[in-house]
Amino acid sequence: MKKIRVGIIFGGRSGEHEVSLSSAESILKAINKNKYEVVLIGITKKGKWIISENPLKLLKSQVEKEEVVPVALIGEPSDRQIIPISNKKTRVERIDVFFPVLHGPYGEDGSVQGLFELADVPYVGSGVAASAIGLDKDLMKKIFRSEGLPVADYIVFKRKIWEENSKKIISKIEEEIRYPCFIKPANAGSSVGITKVHCPEELSTAINIAAKYDRKILAEVAIDAREIECSLLGNDEPEVSVPGEIIPANEFYDYEAKYHSENSRLIIPARSSEKKIHELQDIAKKAFKAMDCAGMARADFFLEKKTEKVYINELNTIPGFTKISMYPKLWEASGLPYTDLIDKLIQLAIENHKEKSKNITRYI
Repeated sequence: MKKIRVGIIFGGRSGEHEVSLSSAESILKAINKNKYEVVLIGITKKGKWIISENPLKLLKSQVEKEEVVPVALIGEPSDRQIIPISNKKTRVERIDVFFPVLHGPYGEDGSVQGLFELADVPYVGSGVAASAIGLDKDLMKKIFRSEGLPVADYIVFKRKIWEENSKKIISKIEEEIRYPCFIKPANAGSSVGITKVHCPEELSTAINIAAKYDRKILAEVAIDAREIECSLLGNDEPEVSVPGEIIPANEFYDYEAKYHSENSRLIIPARSSEKKIHELQDIAKKAFKAMDCAGMARADFFLEKKTEKVYINELNTIPGFTKISMYPKLWEASGLPYTDLIDKLIQLAIENHKEKSKNITRYI
């Protein structure tokens, strides 16, 4: 049987570049080599697409060597080829399906998904619209609210307005959100740029940090809550995993607690009543459908300690995918091993592309 050629794309111009490298490395180790032939495509922090003998090792060393061949996917639907864009001779790689693990901007936000659509090639994960909405916390929460899903109170403002009239923004936050609160860049993941603010003295610094990552900033009420997550898998009718609870090493599950601290703990499955688990799974499925996601997503919740009220925080369309990340761990606890999860996602990508291919592209 001819192997399916899978193009794993990783790295990218994002604060989550290093997380992406870890995700790609885990997939490469676990993917079924008898069924799939893997082509590794790295993207440097400057945005250059590269193929080499080992682009993963190259990006980890953060060195762009001369033997690297810069390549590109052309947005033309006949060949689906990764081609060299230099005078160096190298083989042309035809890709059957792409597996992007580009966390954050320029990868999770619909950018690369649009290129896949132009090239008419199957790819793992959500389409352009769902990907873009999934990274923009403001647009996502507006859709959740329109569907009647429980969202914590927040306000949004632009970096330019902050720079022009910081007193107005501070007054609005203190009047409508109050302390403690979270300050977040609207378009970022892995808790990059997020600060928990306890008092007025911390607010300006937190906003300036968030403003480094995005032009749109959120101020959100801080709920005294347990942090619960569910994984989703499917296209039009997704399945939902058992929930898991995060016990962060720090005050909240920030970047340090997620990727560097050994003291953060994951409790899988989360300890809760069957009724509450069904509620979480039901909201996760509704959120997935509301955004028209495909393939995979991870739903993140706040479960208020005092009232047990559920708030959906966000849906991640390309969640962390290392073997120890919450997304695959939740599926493993639900009976789907990591290697089989990779296989299922590739098959879902091919099925989704076949469904899209039924659309006509001319007026008749």
